[in-house]
Amino acid sequence: MILSRGLLLAATLWLSAGASLAADTAIPQPPEPLLRAPIVLLPDQPQLEPAAMAILKAASDRLAAAHSLSFTAVATYESPAHTLQPLAYTTLSQVTLQRPDKLRVIVPGDGPPSEFYYDGKTIMAYAPDSKLVAIADAPATIDAMLKMAYDKAAIYFPFTDVLVADPYGDIASDLKLAFVIGRSNVVGGVPTDMIAIANDQAQVQIWIGVDDKLPRMMRATFFNEPGNFRHSVEFSNWQIDPPVPDGSFTSAAALKADRIKFASPDEKPAQ
Repeated sequence: MILSRGLLLAATLWLSAGASLAADTAIPQPPEPLLRAPIVLLPDQPQLEPAAMAILKAASDRLAAAHSLSFTAVATYESPAHTLQPLAYTTLSQVTLQRPDKLRVIVPGDGPPSEFYYDGKTIMAYAPDSKLVAIADAPATIDAMLKMAYDKAAIYFPFTDVLVADPYGDIASDLKLAFVIGRSNVVGGVPTDMIAIANDQAQVQIWIGVDDKLPRMMRATFFNEPGNFRHSVEFSNWQIDPPVPDGSFTSAAALKADRIKFASPDEKPAQ
């Protein structure tokens, strides 16, 4: 869920112990002020505007009702440079989903390209440049698979809330704050309603299409993250219930690649 998991893991496929898409560049230790979490004011009791919750529910219902969907997601996250000021890093993901048990995420860049496939029985994370693949048995639903992939290999997508079976239940269960900001005619090329939601971990601003009820952008800050950095994901090329060709959720090239195990980035390589 975007409110509880950092976008810093966005589209990062950890194919082997110690492997990372980030450059191995030393960053100086931040001074004490930057290590402090941002000041956050949340109400003691939930304050959830009905209009904001209605917009969120309409978007969630539209997504949950789709038997298949596809979209493009551009995720941007900030990380400190040597100056300790933020630099922005981006990934582009081309996503195809078929409920209840199929998902494909193709990441052509930035960074090394990667491909992720789930066919209801197995997951595959494939690195085309190095021709390496990790394959593992997986649960029979998208929700369970996403949890397993995160627990097993720290694979997390910043658009998880769009993929789950019940987006509203996933997002709304522990909200402390929800309100309507207004409307925009700029984001996503369509009129959007802007809402803000927050729980104990994060605040997220969401742009949702007025007419089609589809999310166009999410912008998050995490309360336990020093630096008050921003993380966002922009959605485009939405298709609801498109026909999905057979074979979309596997890869012949990946099946021929050299196999390695899934591993968490925290796992140390064997000596």
